[in-house]
Amino acid sequence: MTRAVLFDVDGVLINGYHSNPERVVPWDKDLLEDVGIDPDHFRKGFIFDVFIKKVIVGEMALMDALERHLPALGYTGSPMAFARYWLEKDSSVNQPVLEVVRKLRSAGDCQLFIATNQEHMRANWLWSVLELGDLFEDIFYSARIGARKPDARFYQFVDSKVGPRAEPPLFFDDTEAVVQGARKAGWEAVQFDTINDMTNHPWVKARL
Repeated sequence: MTRAVLFDVDGVLINGYHSNPERVVPWDKDLLEDVGIDPDHFRKGFIFDVFIKKVIVGEMALMDALERHLPALGYTGSPMAFARYWLEKDSSVNQPVLEVVRKLRSAGDCQLFIATNQEHMRANWLWSVLELGDLFEDIFYSARIGARKPDARFYQFVDSKVGPRAEPPLFFDDTEAVVQGARKAGWEAVQFDTINDMTNHPWVKARL
């Protein structure tokens, strides 16, 4: 029977946000110059407020949230244009990790999935525009599930879709709390800091 292997997005598949501050690649470093929004104000007034509380768990559409909150942050342009800017800037694919994914796919004894905290628009962007759908079986994300990692409901949803296997799911994520939540769910979870944490894992290494 094939093993389910799951990967987080930000900090693993995408070079951007990372739980290790030394490895963060900020997508918003030119935000003030490009669109006139202070990145600190955007994080405090949007990301850590309505985005985390409602958008990321599917209670509000990203467009609705941007339409309502961008004017207060000094942006009066199209929220669709802003969303495209954000998506394009936050799309630095970790190619060495994707090469590992391709090799695992070729090995033929695993099914590959994405497990991530995302809203609907970026999930579709990752799947279709960045073409991660060519490598993975499915993308399990918080807005689809209605709960974000490390909520136990997230792992339960994934388990219900993946189904029982001879081996527990193998999961790579950069955030300690998420890794601990996955372990409580019965998964084998590895905290990802660099690609060595993936390639040195015995199960993965045997297939590279």
